[in-house]
Amino acid sequence: MPQDDHGHRRATCPRCGYVHYRNPVPAAGVIVLRGGDVLMVKRRFAPRPGAWCLPAGFMEYGETPGRCAVRELREETGVRARLTGLFGVYAGFDDPRSRAVLILYTAERVGGRLVPGDDAVAARYFPLGALPRAIAFAAHRRALADFRARSPARTANRRKNELDNPSS
Repeated sequence: MPQDDHGHRRATCPRCGYVHYRNPVPAAGVIVLRGGDVLMVKRRFAPRPGAWCLPAGFMEYGETPGRCAVRELREETGVRARLTGLFGVYAGFDDPRSRAVLILYTAERVGGRLVPGDDAVAARYFPLGALPRAIAFAAHRRALADFRARSPARTANRRKNELDNPSS
């Protein structure tokens, strides 16, 4: 497999010169809260059946990340939601199907009935301080850790602590 000018190995057709790029696949998902609890899905299928993850999935051709996130939430949990903001973007390298770029939003539930979809064994809310041990993907673990670190209660406690214990 030849290398390009930047040192990347690329599959190239020797006859026509076509270069096959193996690019990351875009995925989108949501963090939906109920009180201080976060909605998660228990996977039915590989990879990692039985592990928990945020509602998320691969984008369809022509679909925006936001529409993908809302669609995946509805398909996996029955919940309808309105996006409230972009939370973060995470690289995922531990999914055997492909390398992914996860675009993660925060969302507010606006309807629907919580019921696991075809590809889920269960869908339920977990307290941020008591998340399941088996989380399917490293990107989801990092996102949840970031979310906990940025949560309003934690930020308020940190500010109170800073006021009570000034470091000057």
